Formats: sequence, structure tokens, C-alpha cells
Amino acid sequence: MKNIFLVLLLFGYVGTLTANQDRGFIAAREAFKAKNLARIAVEIPRLEGHILESYLLYYQLSLQLEKQNVDESTVRKFLVRFRGSLLADKIRGLWLKKLGEKHQWELFAEEYPALVNKDVELSCYSLQQRLYVNDGDALYDAFPVWFNEQDMPESCTPLFDSLVAAKLLTEEDVWRRIRIALEAGNVGVAKHINQYLPKKQSLSERKLNLATRNPLRYLGKNRNKVKTRADREVLLFAMMRLLRSGIDRAHAFWPKVRDRFSHREQSYFMAKLATRAAYKHDQRALGWFREAANISDPVLLSDAQLEWKIRAALRAVDWATVLESIEAMSANKQQESVWRYWKARALKDKGETVKASTILAPLSTEYHFYGQLAEEELGVVIGALPKSYNFKEEEIKAVELLPGIQRALALYRLNLRIEGTREWIWAIRDFDDKRLLAAAEIARRNQIYDRAINTANKTVQLHDFNLRYLAPHREVMQDVLKQKELDEALVYGLIRQESRFINYARSSAGAIGLMQLMPSTARWIAKKLGMRNFRKKLISQVNTNLMLGTYYLKHVLTLFDDQSLLAIAAYNAGPSRARLWRGSTSMEGAIYAETIPFNETRDYVKKVMSNSMYYASTFGHQIRTLRQRLDVVAPKEKK
Repeated sequence: MKNIFLVLLLFGYVGTLTANQDRGFIAAREAFKAKNLARIAVEIPRLEGHILESYLLYYQLSLQLEKQNVDESTVRKFLVRFRGSLLADKIRGLWLKKLGEKHQWELFAEEYPALVNKDVELSCYSLQQRLYVNDGDALYDAFPVWFNEQDMPESCTPLFDSLVAAKLLTEEDVWRRIRIALEAGNVGVAKHINQYLPKKQSLSERKLNLATRNPLRYLGKNRNKVKTRADREVLLFAMMRLLRSGIDRAHAFWPKVRDRFSHREQSYFMAKLATRAAYKHDQRALGWFREAANISDPVLLSDAQLEWKIRAALRAVDWATVLESIEAMSANKQQESVWRYWKARALKDKGETVKASTILAPLSTEYHFYGQLAEEELGVVIGALPKSYNFKEEEIKAVELLPGIQRALALYRLNLRIEGTREWIWAIRDFDDKRLLAAAEIARRNQIYDRAINTANKTVQLHDFNLRYLAPHREVMQDVLKQKELDEALVYGLIRQESRFINYARSSAGAIGLMQLMPSTARWIAKKLGMRNFRKKLISQVNTNLMLGTYYLKHVLTLFDDQSLLAIAAYNAGPSRARLWRGSTSMEGAIYAETIPFNETRDYVKKVMSNSMYYASTFGHQIRTLRQRLDVVAPKEKK
């Protein structure tokens, strides 16, 4: 009895010690944010041997690197002790930036190859180091860095100066980057780049400001005052600003200024007009693309422009243009699953079924929206899912004991999800399929469902679709589904995409919980349901979130006559947009999905619909084809 008491006492002491260490860790983390080195130093001895001890030493060393000179031996001691860890890589990156600032190129060259997470600032320092040792290719490798719409780190400036000095950076290259920056709306960046032009040829910042504030007024007052390249560029920028505010306004004003531009600039603007029209589902888009191509000295369309040309052609059921535009894309872009699928469809329309099947066969083995559609094109309805790999308990235990996994689990336990996720991603980065599945199972057991799903998704040969398509809360869900008469596979497909089953998930926009409800929407639903004492904090509770979220899903399904595709688009982007995106005639559901103008919603809809197919299969539901689920989208109601 006495021994049992001692054991219980010991366990109580350890529990208290762990809780105290946890509090010490949080205190050190807050001290790091406040850049309080003294407080971090107090906590370090108290966390000796703790799984997160390395974080305190990282906090201390990173602040020392920022505030003062740190000798090489101190940094190397950390790098050796925590070799191969995420924090060692972060410290190496911080140290390399200090070495770059001080032009300590020999040491920089020694350490840089070992860095895993490189950024633009360090890439520019690396190029500076190569220039220092007279690497003949360094300037040519620096050239692509120039063409960036963003403001670049100071470490890149010496490279650009060297390009100018070597006469590798021409005035045309400067104008090209100015235009890239202005296209992205980064006027400040364009002004900064302007310094690389001769003063007599540079942009007038006053005119640029006027064109930014009121493009229509600027165009009206300055369309007959075009004397230099700078004047033309500002006028073109004003037209682009006008285009953003409305296609019709820009198109109506274009004839008044068209002759001020070269043929290439005319083609450039028409391509932009056509792309914007395609984005807005304007039926004039394809005609404007043709007009841009038929101007002498036409511009080549970028991959992004070709994507919208293809989408316009899909809505017009113009398969010849679909095929021609896909084949005009870069080789890498053509290999994306979406364009392989639509190319195969275009080839089938042309009667070239053998060529189409050659594309569809390998595509059908991939586990995603277009892989499923490819299967159906070949006459298969979601073939048998791969048999799950049966891992042994010792395989799971071996992965669980890895320091990176231990650190990630400790961080999740402290509800430090961002740090935990970074540590997890680092830990599994080189895992083979067996270890990935073991890690996914560890995450599942710890109810870190997003990591379980994302980790299982990474496997190449061995798979476990029960981990890829987790289904927690099924008992709670059954009652809700019966009340609302909802398709379980669709609801799970939506939750998997919305929150990965993390009930306290919050989006940057403020959406909360499993079904990612905005507080205003949740309040509206609560009122409809007659909920008393509704409070915002209730939204993250599993039962409440499912009740409110399924009510809203049923609401949008009812609005769209139980058409899942439109309801899912409405759930993400709102019912008015889902209606607006319909065509003037009936449209294949897959074309509707592909031509949704919002990148986020387009990706979201495809993934939810694809998820629903896999959930139906794992749940043993009666299988409908993905095409049946996507259905045919009816035209807009005539006003």
C-alpha cells in the first residue's frame, strides 16, 4: 500500500512539474515576442530536458542574432545539438542573413547549401556571393529575379546595379517590370523601379498619381498629350484601371485612345480586355481574343490569359478553341490535370478517341476531381479504392518517438497550432508511404484531424482512404442528417474542405467551427431556429455548429432545387453569385465548376464534389457518378 502511495505521489509530482514547465514555456514565448532576453534566460534552466527546450534556446539565440554579434561557435553549437530540426534550419537562415549583410562570403558559401527553407533575400545574397568569386553565370541567374511585381529585399539591389553596369538590364527590361508592377496595382513598386530609367525618359509620378486616383478624368484630359514612352505607359495604366472598374466603360473609351499606342500595345490591351471579359462571363470575350491575335505584332498570351480563353470557349462549347488554346500553353501548364482532362474532351469531340484515351487512362488513376471525371469518360464509376495498408503498432510507435513528432504533439497540446503544424510538416517532409500513414494515424488518435488527412493525402503507392477521408462525429451527425434529409457524403465532403474537422478552426475572414460559419450567418440561422441565449462562442461547439451549418446547407439546396453543385458554390460565395455564374443556356456541371471566376470557390467546389464521391464509397452508399452529382446547370432566369 505504501509503495502504491509513493507511485501516486511521484505521478502527481511529475504532472505538476509538466504543468509548471508548460507555463514556463508560454511565458518564454511571450518574452520572445516582447524581445525580453532576460526573461527567456530565467526560464531556460527550468525547462531543461523538456521536449520544447530547443524552442527556448532558439528564442534566445535568434534575438541575440538580431540584437548583437554572436560568435560562430555559439551558432554552430546550436546547429550541431539540434541537427536536422526545423529550428536549426531557421537559425541557419538567420545567421546566413547576418553573414550576407557583413559580406562574410566564405562562411556564407560554406553554410548556404545546408539550408532547406530558402527565401528571396537569401537567394540574392547567394548570387552576391557568386559574383564575389567571379562566377560567370551569376548575373545571368540574377536576371529572372528582376521581373517581379513585388518590392524586392535590399540584398537584391546590388545585383540589379551589377546588371545595369554590365549592360544586361536594358531600358525595355525596366519598362517591362514597371508594367508588371502596375498590372498588379503596385504603384509604389513601379515608382521605385522608375529610378533605373534615365531622368528624361522616366515616368511622371504626378501623372501616375492622377491616373491612379481617377483614371477616366486622366484619360479625358491627357489622351492628346502623348509624346513619350512614359506618357503612353501612364495612359495604358489608366486604361487598365478603367477596365477594372467596368468592361463597358473601358471598351467604350478605347477607340478614343487606341491610335496613341503601337500595334503591340493595342494587342496587349485587347488581350487584357478579353481576359477580363472571360472572367466576367461576357460573351464578347472570344471575339476580343481573336481581335488581339489579329492585330499585326500581336502579344503572346500568358498561361493565365490562356486559362480564361479556354474557360470562355468551354462556356461557348467551342471545342476547337479549347484544344488550340491548351496546346498554346507552356509544357508544364499543359501537364496539369485540369488541362489534360479538357484536352481529352476536346479531342473526343474532334473524333480522336484514341488520343483522348491515351490522356484519360493515366489521369483516371489519380485521386481527385478530374481523375474521377476521367474514369467516367472511360466508362468506370469510381473504381474500387486501393486496399488500406495495415501498419503494425511498432511502426506507429517508432514514428511517435521521433523528436519532431514529439515536439509537434507538445505544441498542439499547448494549443499552438501554427507552430505545431510547421513542426509537423518539417518532421514528415522526407517520410515514405509507410511512415506517412503511421504519422497520419498518430494525428488521428490525437484528434489532430487536419494533419491526419493532409499526411495521408501525401502517399504515392500505399494508401488508407479511411484516413484520407476521416469521418468523426458520425453519431452526432446521424440525428442532424435525418432531420434535414441531407446526403451524408455531401455534408462530410463539405466539412472536410471547410475545416478538416477541427471544431475550433477560424478562417482569416472570421468563419468559425466545423462548417465554417460566419457569426452573422450563424446569428441569422439561430433566429430562424428560435434559439434562445445564442452567443458567438457557441458556434465552435460541435453539436451547435452542425445544427446551424446543416440548416444553412439545406437552405441553399432548397434555393437551387437540390442541385448540389450550385448549393456548394452558394455555401462558399453566396447565393447571388452562384446564380450570376450560370449561363444564358444550359451548361454541363463540370463546365460551370471550371468557369467559376473566384479561384478559391472554383477549387472549393471541385474538392467538395470530389470528396462526396469518396465518402459515398467509404460509407458504402449507393454510388452516383460525379457527372450525375454535378448535373446540368439551368440557364439564368430572364429578367
